[in-house]
Amino acid sequence: MKTILLNLLAVAVGVILGSMANMGIIMISEDIIPPPVGADLTTTEGLKASMHLFKPINFLMPFLAHAIGTLVGATLSGLIAASHRTRFSMAIGIFFLIGGILSVYMLPSPLWFSIADLSLAYLPMGLIGGRLALVLKKQE
Repeated sequence: MKTILLNLLAVAVGVILGSMANMGIIMISEDIIPPPVGADLTTTEGLKASMHLFKPINFLMPFLAHAIGTLVGATLSGLIAASHRTRFSMAIGIFFLIGGILSVYMLPSPLWFSIADLSLAYLPMGLIGGRLALVLKKQE
């Protein structure tokens, strides 16, 4: 019973704290890389209408938010899980990949960004997070 509860906690913590990391980066991104002049980032409709104004640099922070959020969630999930640490980390990667796929459908972005984001920000970070969790657990 303890194993099941720890594994459920691992998933919940991975999803919640990974999402918080993602949103934290998105929230500070405008201070690091200003949005294009005239871009309305306050609503989904405004973002869609402004997407043509974005330059490649404007996609850096969203990519980092997706990758780092997934890495944080996957690592924490792997650290907390009582068993199958890498599988739980990969489950977090898959969870965020599904969110990324939905985002591609909701917010039209350049094809190069969609490919880079979906192929590099989720499953690779889930795997790296799982391996990082294994390394950190061995050091205990």
